[in-house]
Amino acid sequence: MHKVGQISKMLVAVPKQQLQVLNTSEAAAMTAVRFQSTQPSAAAVERQQKKEKAMQKKAVHSKSFCQNIFRGIVESEQVFPYPIALDEEQRENLEMLVPIAERVMTEQNDPLLNDQMETVPEHTIQALRELGAFGLQVPVELDGVGLTNTQYARLTEVVGGNDLGVGIFIGAHQSIGFKGILLCGTDAQKEQYLPKLATGENFAAFALTEPGSGSDAGSIKTRAELNEAGTHWILNGGKIWISNGGIAEIFTVFCKTPVTDEKTGTVTEKVSAFIVERAFGGVTHGPPEKKMGIKCSNTAEVYFENTPIPVENVLSGVGDGFKVAMQILNNGRFGMGAALSGTMRTVIQKACEHATARVQFGSRIDGYGAIQEKIAKMSMIHYATESMAYMVAGTMDSGYEDYQLEAAISKIFASEAAWFVTDEAIQVLGGNGYMRSLGLEKVMRDLRIFRIFEGTNDILRLFVALVGIQYAGGHLRELQKAISHPISNFGVVLGEVAKRGKGAVGIGSGNSLSEHVHPNLSESAALTCKAVDAMGQCVEKVLIKHGKGIINEQFILNRLANATIDIYANSCVLARCSKSLNEGLESAHHEEMMTKVWVNESYARIMDNLNQLKNPEVLDNFKTMSKISEAVCTKVAPVQGNPLGF
Repeated sequence: MHKVGQISKMLVAVPKQQLQVLNTSEAAAMTAVRFQSTQPSAAAVERQQKKEKAMQKKAVHSKSFCQNIFRGIVESEQVFPYPIALDEEQRENLEMLVPIAERVMTEQNDPLLNDQMETVPEHTIQALRELGAFGLQVPVELDGVGLTNTQYARLTEVVGGNDLGVGIFIGAHQSIGFKGILLCGTDAQKEQYLPKLATGENFAAFALTEPGSGSDAGSIKTRAELNEAGTHWILNGGKIWISNGGIAEIFTVFCKTPVTDEKTGTVTEKVSAFIVERAFGGVTHGPPEKKMGIKCSNTAEVYFENTPIPVENVLSGVGDGFKVAMQILNNGRFGMGAALSGTMRTVIQKACEHATARVQFGSRIDGYGAIQEKIAKMSMIHYATESMAYMVAGTMDSGYEDYQLEAAISKIFASEAAWFVTDEAIQVLGGNGYMRSLGLEKVMRDLRIFRIFEGTNDILRLFVALVGIQYAGGHLRELQKAISHPISNFGVVLGEVAKRGKGAVGIGSGNSLSEHVHPNLSESAALTCKAVDAMGQCVEKVLIKHGKGIINEQFILNRLANATIDIYANSCVLARCSKSLNEGLESAHHEEMMTKVWVNESYARIMDNLNQLKNPEVLDNFKTMSKISEAVCTKVAPVQGNPLGF
């Protein structure tokens, strides 16, 4: 018993009343996030209470690299070696398709004209049909091209490098528009709808957002009720900002439906997803929205008035709408990283063309340190984005299902990286970059929406942190139970003692990537493992301090998410660069330089984010910022007046 006592002292004491952490359900993660100063509605309070009841899920083991970061563990299986999930035939097909796609996008498409006309010309649409661009991942037997995620990513990169507006037109159709049918549809639904969608004869739209429900999908008002005959659901309501809303014939619509519990007979409101044809009747749309960017894509309000939907057109099942929406969005987000990698590649090329031709003060400007720093940072963040996009695609193609955090991180990272790269490119080009004719002005306007749609980056950061914390919390709770009965759970306790004991004497947790990375990158890999160790320790302390209350600590959650994003980016560049070095690629040395600098700077950011969470001054500053925000929002304007007094 003496040894048991010593073991218990080596472990962190975890108060039972505090250690109540999140459930893995994305509903809990996505709808729990709210600003501390807002007053939640009765419905929101009810949803919060339901989530808190569901916070006692048992520990599960995931192969997700990002989920395990929250436990302070390097789970290398999905990341090392760098996955290029293409067989010989798939590679040959892709090598044939990429030049065709590049030719279509450069010869058959005019981005500036599309932007000016605010539409995609019919001849461009027809060229895209002939390419098969509207059904890239639809099986060949259903008239699609049948591409893998990696193949799809490569073609999406081509489109993103030329015209993001066209990319949204295509993506809204297949990445989310009919993706629900592809992922969750029955064989009959697929056979009925996918062939005409894959060929571009019909276009599709994803209809979720409403005036009162953006990130909080559970608050939608659109409703469907079963008719007396039990043959059709009658749909009523409206959706806003629907990409392809004015041109789509097929909609994936999310709405509230009454669901009866078979055991208790209680009727509750749950979100369901339906395949809705415009031809069903009662479907109308508003005029195209006037937008900042992606102007050639159609965006409109869509209205449903007593629209009859056959009962066989429900996706997955009645009440499964939220699950369907998350499957669609999680599956589709990887494409955004690939598209924006293409955008950045084009933007960097334009910046370098100017920098190597522009002479000022007697020298080319690419020889000046200020410009060199910009181009180097643009190149490194592009390398990280590209590495991450194909990492996620390869993970999906390898058959893993735990990639929701990686996909979300790829979307966050790519959308912010592309904005940074384009902003810096415009700065390099000076006045030329500001002119419409060069095209960067359009790219800048197009890019702004990417941090907002398909999950705002703010919400996705909270999603990443909450899901990761729930995963870590499940294992911490398991440890707490093991401590209560240490003899019967000796393996669990001993494993934790070994991990913590190493940390206590300064020899690390045992995390290592040395066997997975090229020897030239061993120091960078060690820094990344050190960051994972620090992350695990930080998450544990946060859980013990806040328990289930962590869902309202957005300052903390954002910094944990930022650290996770950087750690995952590090792992992606380390894996890719190791592959390049091992294969002796011509660019390997250049990739090595970028990787080393990236990891060094990333480690500093990671530790800064984590150290903020234990710095009393920083935490006090955040509390003060909450008060500042409250005062400004109360006045609905800056609190102070003009310094002149009028």
